[in-house]
Amino acid sequence: MRRENKFSSEHEARRIFYLLFLFAIVLLAAGHSVAQKKPPSTPVDLNTATPEQLQQVPGIGPSTAKAIVNFRRKSGPFQRVEDLLVIKGISKARLEKMRPYLIVVPLQK
Repeated sequence: MRRENKFSSEHEARRIFYLLFLFAIVLLAAGHSVAQKKPPSTPVDLNTATPEQLQQVPGIGPSTAKAIVNFRRKSGPFQRVEDLLVIKGISKARLEKMRPYLIVVPLQK
């Protein structure tokens, strides 16, 4: 009986090890895919971009993209990139990381 208990505990320890190893691989793969976000080749216009286009910009996820479009719809077109600072969650530091990928093209009347 003692041998069975030893085998069971070794078997259980091995199972836990493999599960933790698999979990670590999944986390690494998920982190790698997020880190591989390819920035847009040309700057995105804050006044015409769709949520999908905004999400190409590093630092803009789905909820921030939606907030930008909602703000634009309620408040009118952006006058400058710095106007993004009124969006909840966009700090000066975050804005500086996004700035190279954003432009504001004045809307023609």
